[in-house]
Amino acid sequence: MFTSFSKFFLKSPDDAGVFQRMASENFKRYRADYIQAIVCLLIIAGITAYSAWLMGPIVKDVFYGNNFDQAIWLSGIVILIFLVKGFVTYRQNVIMQRIGNNMVARYQRRLFDHLLNLDVGFFASQHSVALVSRLNQNVLGVRDMLNNVVLGYVRDLITLIALIGVMFYRDVYMSLAIFIIGPLALAVLAGYARRVKKIAREEVQINSQVATSMQEASHGIAVVKAFTMEDQLREKLNALTVEAERRSNKIARITARTSPLMETLAGFAIAAVIAYGGYRVIESGYEPSDLTSFMTALLLAYEPAKKLARLRVVLERSMVNARMIYEVLDVPPAGGAKGSSNEKLVGPGQIKFENVTFSYDGNIATDEKGRGVLKPPPVISDMSFTVEAGKTTALVGPSGGGKSTIIALIQRFYEPENGEILIDGTSLTNVDTFALRNHMAYVSQNPILFQGSIRDNLRYARPDATDAEIEQAAINAQAHDFITALPNGYDTALGENGTNLSGGQRQRLSIARAIVRDAPILLLDEATSALDNKSEALVQNALEGLMKGRTTLVIAHRLSTISSADKIVVVDGGKVVDEGTHKQLLKRTKGVYAKLHNVGSE
Repeated sequence: MFTSFSKFFLKSPDDAGVFQRMASENFKRYRADYIQAIVCLLIIAGITAYSAWLMGPIVKDVFYGNNFDQAIWLSGIVILIFLVKGFVTYRQNVIMQRIGNNMVARYQRRLFDHLLNLDVGFFASQHSVALVSRLNQNVLGVRDMLNNVVLGYVRDLITLIALIGVMFYRDVYMSLAIFIIGPLALAVLAGYARRVKKIAREEVQINSQVATSMQEASHGIAVVKAFTMEDQLREKLNALTVEAERRSNKIARITARTSPLMETLAGFAIAAVIAYGGYRVIESGYEPSDLTSFMTALLLAYEPAKKLARLRVVLERSMVNARMIYEVLDVPPAGGAKGSSNEKLVGPGQIKFENVTFSYDGNIATDEKGRGVLKPPPVISDMSFTVEAGKTTALVGPSGGGKSTIIALIQRFYEPENGEILIDGTSLTNVDTFALRNHMAYVSQNPILFQGSIRDNLRYARPDATDAEIEQAAINAQAHDFITALPNGYDTALGENGTNLSGGQRQRLSIARAIVRDAPILLLDEATSALDNKSEALVQNALEGLMKGRTTLVIAHRLSTISSADKIVVVDGGKVVDEGTHKQLLKRTKGVYAKLHNVGSE
C-alpha cells in the first residue's frame, strides 16, 4: 500500500526511496498500533458515509412520509452514530499521538547514538547549535509526515471512497460529471508541491542559523558586553529572523493557494448539482430524498478531498526533513568501531609516528564547482618520533606547529593521509578505537564539563569509580577544597560548561577527571594553562605523581613545566626539528628550543 503511495504522491525516485526506507523502519515496528488506528479510521469513514446515506430515509420517511415513529428511530440511530464516532476518534488520536511521540524519542536516541560514533572531522564542519536545531526540526517533520500519511492516505481516502460510493448509489451521472474536477486540481497542486520542496530546505537552514546566533550570544555574553557588540548582533539576528519569516510566509502562501482553488472548484460542483438536481426534481420526478442524500455526501466529501489534494504539498515539505535526517544517519561512523578488535592489543603504551603526513583538508582539495585546486601545506609533514612507554615526552614549539594535531591523531580523531601511527608496534588502524581511548586520559587546554553534578563529571572518566576514589582524585588535583566550599559539595550542579566556576577551577576538575581515569597513557594539552602560579605549582606536583610509570605526552608553552621530561620533541611547521633532554637542547644555542627558552626567560 505504501509503495503505491510513494509512487503516486512522491514523483522523485530519490524521495520515494527515502519514504520507503522510512516506512520500512517504522510501519512494521508499529504494526499493531497502526492496525488499531486504521480500524478506527475505517469505522469513522463508514460512519461518515452512512450519515450521508441516512439523509435519504430521513427526508423520505420523516419529512415527506410524516412518520413520527420513524423519526424517533432515526434520531436514536443518529445519536448512536455520533457517540461511536466520538469514542473511535478519541481512540485513533491517542494511538497516533503515542506512535508519534515514541517515533520522536526513537529518532532522537538513534541520531544521538550515531553522532557519538562519528569522527571529530564531521563536527568540525558543523556548527553544534545549527546541527542540533536542524535535527530537532527534522525529527518532528518525520513524525508529522508519517502521521499525515496514515491520516491522509487511509482516513481521508477511504472516507472519500465511501462517500463517492453513496453518491454513485444515489446518482451515477452526476457523480461522473464531478470527476472532471479531480485531474484539474491535481495538475495545479503538483506545481505548488515542487516550489514548497525547494523553499522548505532553505527554511530549515535559516531557522538553524537563528538558533545558532541566539546560542552564541548567550554563551559569549561576557565578550558581547566587553566589546559592546549588542547592536551588531541585534542587527544580524533581525536580518536572519526577517529572512526566516519571509520564507515561512512564502511557504504559507503557496500552501494556502490550494484553498481558493479547491473552494472555487467545489463551488462550481455544488452549484451544478443544485441546478441540475433541482431541474430533475421539478421536471423529471427525481426523488428529493435521493438529491438530499447525494448533496450531503458531496458536501461531506469536500473536506477529505481537499486534504488529499493538499497532501502532496504538505508531504513535500515533510520530505525535506526526512531526507536531512538520513543525510546525517548515512554519514559513515569513525573507523575502528567499538568491538571490532581486541583491546589487549594495547600494551604498555609506546607510541610511534612513522613518516606521518596529515592535512585537515583531506586528500583532495576542490573548489565550489568540484574542480581540483592547489592544496594548502599539510599541518604535519613526514613526521617521525617515538614516545617511549612509561616515560614522559614533551612537545614544544611555536604556535601552529601541529602539536595539538599530534594528540588528536593519537586518539584517532583523524586519520593520517600518509605514514603510520603505532601503539606497541601495532598500527592504530588495527586497534579497536574504543579500547584505544579507554587506555588514555586526556586533559585539554579548554576544559569541557557537562550537565550534571561535579561528581557526575568526574565519574564520566570511569563509571565504576568509588566516591572515595573521586574525592582522592580531586584532592590530588587541588580541587577538593573549592568543591567542598560549594553549597552542595560534590553534588553541586554545574552551569553550562561549568560557567558557575572559574577557569582555573574548571581546569582542575578536568585534571581530576584524568586522575580518576587511571589510564596507562596520559595526554596533557596545556593542562595547566588556566592556573595561576600557586595553583600551577600544586597541580604540577600532582601531575608528576600521576605521570610516574605512565606513557605521558605533554604539550606546554611554559618550558619550565617540562624541564624534567625524559625527552622533549621540538615541532615547528609540521615537522620534528629537534629532540633531546632539556639540557641537551639548551646546549644547541641556535636551536628552536633554546630560542623559545630564552624568550620565555626574558
